[in-house]
Parts: sequence; structure tokens; C-alpha cells
Amino acid sequence: MKIDKIAELKSFLKVLPPVGFCCVYGSSLHPNNNDKSSMVDYIIGVSDPKQWHSENMELNEDHYASWMVPLGGAKLITQVADKIGVGVHFNPFVTWNDKMLKYGVVRMHDLVQDVLHWERFYLCGRLQKPVHILVDNLDIGDVNSVNLRAAVSAALLLLPSKFTEEDLYSKICSLSYMGDLRMLFAEDKNKVKRIVEGQFGLFQSMYKPFLKEYEAKELLTFSLPISHQATISQDCSLSMTHSLVHSLPPLVRRKMGMKLGEMQVRKDSGRVLHEVVIGSREEAARSMQRIIRRTVMVSSARQAVSGFLAAGGINATRYLANKVRKAWKSWT
Repeated sequence: MKIDKIAELKSFLKVLPPVGFCCVYGSSLHPNNNDKSSMVDYIIGVSDPKQWHSENMELNEDHYASWMVPLGGAKLITQVADKIGVGVHFNPFVTWNDKMLKYGVVRMHDLVQDVLHWERFYLCGRLQKPVHILVDNLDIGDVNSVNLRAAVSAALLLLPSKFTEEDLYSKICSLSYMGDLRMLFAEDKNKVKRIVEGQFGLFQSMYKPFLKEYEAKELLTFSLPISHQATISQDCSLSMTHSLVHSLPPLVRRKMGMKLGEMQVRKDSGRVLHEVVIGSREEAARSMQRIIRRTVMVSSARQAVSGFLAAGGINATRYLANKVRKAWKSWT
């Protein structure tokens, strides 16, 4: 991303209270996107959302009624996000410097938990796709490597023995949409394809280290160098399946163990580990897919209700209407 574009994106943060983490995502990252009217999406991580929203109200009192903090105040916003939603409050249709923005505010602890454990499969799914980090005081970028490796493993479990790089990135991208209620009526049916095709080079940059790692272990074989759109072959043996499952977050493995069974394995160090009993690759893939789909479905429903209550009926309805309009165009 060009330096002047980064500076432009960072300039919005100057009118907000300090943040611990911030990234932008969506169409603003598209290399060929010259549409200045498209919405710019921000994820903002802070240590205390309630305090942050309160400070935001004070700093931007003149803008309060129009966009900075919706009706209800900092306490209500935080309570709705935490108790009804998935810990994130989104404020869409923010007009600033002749641009349309949307920003989501999340507690740093909740962000890390989702990235490492897929507790809600909400922000971790966002960070499995290309983002540009503007502020990172807690090295979330490094922490996210655990999330990216797990995403590769999950995608490989769901893919056949041979596939293309585009297939891999499409499967990774689709993880966060499995079970998402918005995909039934409020999302472009070609969304995954558009994201991957529009940001293919960014996906390659994100996942190249992990693909090289798997290639070095002879778990993956490439028909061309990784820098090209290669055809990829993978080892589909049970040992490979165990390795992929082991790379999934502990919470997902624990839920798989509850369905498929667990066995105790004693390591040379004397430590006893609980590992998922895997009868077949297909069985493991189905179990993991059901867990992710259920998690995403619940989170998408909770976030939809939370957004309606916290952002206000008008903003929420306007945002949903825009989504449905785009979805309708993709289906007709």
C-alpha cells in the first residue's frame, strides 16, 4: 500500500482516543480499487471499550449526534456488545473528510482470545483475510500467525488431494461465512470469489510462509513455485490428518474430542496430552466443519441483534438494506 494511502487511513485515528490496535480491511485494500466512494472498514482494539467510548464522546462532542457514538452512551454500547453480541460494537455510515467509514471497537483481550481460540469465530475470521495493520502495540500481527496456521489446516482438511492455490484461499476465506445467517439473504453470493480474485497477491503474501513450511515437511507438493498459481497435492493419510487437527485451536479440538472421543498420549517428558480419536479424514473434516458452522451461526445472529440495539434501528436498517441490495444484484 502506498505511503500516502496509509497516511490517509491513519489520519482518522487522530480524532479518536488512543488505540492499542487498528487495521483496515475490505475493498479499500483492493489493488485496483479507485472508487473513492466505497466504505473504508476499521477494526479498533482498546483495553477498555467503555472508557474509550466515553473519551470519544468528550473528544467529538460536536459529532456525537451524527456518528461518533450512537444513542445510549458508552455503558449501554459496551453492555450490548459484551452480553448480547460478540464483544464488538460497529458504527457504520461515519462521514469524515468526505469519506464513508465503518469502525468496530473491541476489547484487546477479546480480540486475542478469538484469534487464538476461535471462541466466537468472528474477528479471527476477519484476520484470516487480508488486512492492513495501522497500529499494533501488542504484536497482534505476530499472534495472528497462530490463527493463520490453523486456518490453513482447517482448509486443507476440507480440500481434496489435489487443488489449486485459488481453491485453498477460497476455502480459507469461506471458513468465516460457514453458517453466517447473512449469507442466506444479505450477502453477495460471489463474495468469497470476489475477495480472493481481487486480493490474490495479498493472500499469497499472508500464507506463503505456512505453505513453505508444509512443503518442507513434505505434506504439500507444488506443481509450480509457490509464487505462481500452482496446483497443490496433499498427503491425505491419517497421520497427516492428525497433524492438521493438532494445528487447530485447543477449543476446536476439545469440541471435536467430545464428539469423536479422546485418548491420552504420554510424551517422553511425562506430560499427558488428550488427542482426538480420528477414525477417518472425512469424519474429522465433518466434525470440524459442524463446529465452525455452529460457532459462526451463533455469532452472526448475536452480532446482528447487538448491532440493531446499539447502532439504532435507522442505522442498522440502512446498513442491512445496503447489504441486501448488493446480495440481490449478485443473485439476479
